[in-house]
Amino acid sequence: MTKFHHITKAIATGAIAVLVSTSFAAAEQGGKYWTPTDGQSVLHRTSHARQYVAKQTATRKRPAFARMDHQATTKKRDHHLILQVNTNDPAAMNLALNNAANVAQYYKDAGEKVKIEVVTFGPGLHMLREDTSPVKARLEEMALSTPEVSFKACGNTQEKMQKIENKDIPIVRQAEVVKSGVVHVMELQEMGWAYVKP
Repeated sequence: MTKFHHITKAIATGAIAVLVSTSFAAAEQGGKYWTPTDGQSVLHRTSHARQYVAKQTATRKRPAFARMDHQATTKKRDHHLILQVNTNDPAAMNLALNNAANVAQYYKDAGEKVKIEVVTFGPGLHMLREDTSPVKARLEEMALSTPEVSFKACGNTQEKMQKIENKDIPIVRQAEVVKSGVVHVMELQEMGWAYVKP
């Protein structure tokens, strides 16, 4: 019986050794098993497999870093920003204009393109009204100095103001009227534009 125990222990130990070495070989090859079919010794095949795995790992890593570096230096993204103004507050209007100027300058210095739309609706339409805008002079100056910035006035708000005030609501020439300011913001966001409410 003792001899039988020794034999089974030896067989079990051998089987465990084969399983462990097979697991290590599989791990070295990324989970792929190999068998020596072309007459090469197991030792030679193992060292060849290690070299192959090392080369594949290095090759996989290198192009990813190279692509990242290449994209960063050659392809610059276009950036898009919506600034919303919906209050008749000169401080909020000036803050939106400051933000627009700062963002435009940042990307100009970085050598990247940016498009910025200041969208007004509700009481914020006063920002773009010819007759009530407290920032009219800044709008004129910005239109000349910062072409990356455009201004959109809500047509729905303009119509409501016309009914309430019983007169035409003139919009500054630097602005374009869109049907709905809120819908315009939504559609730009759906296209990936960043949104900020100063």
